Amino acid sequence: MTSRERFVGWRKSSYSGTGNNCVEAGRADGHRVGVRDTASGDAGPVLEFEVSAWAIFLAEVRKGRHCLP
Repeated sequence: MTSRERFVGWRKSSYSGTGNNCVEAGRADGHRVGVRDTASGDAGPVLEFEVSAWAIFLAEVRKGRHCLP
């Protein structure tokens, strides 16, 4: 099974809007989060994170610490 096949429940980011800068997140085995480019879908690479690391990242984004200009 490839890493893409392990992840289920892919959800598009609510911040993606309607442009081509979209990402999706999915879950695998309760301990991993996968992130992929929506445009690539199943054909593209998947970045994998531990759930705890993903939660920390999201908390930092919500605080505005990872905003791009």
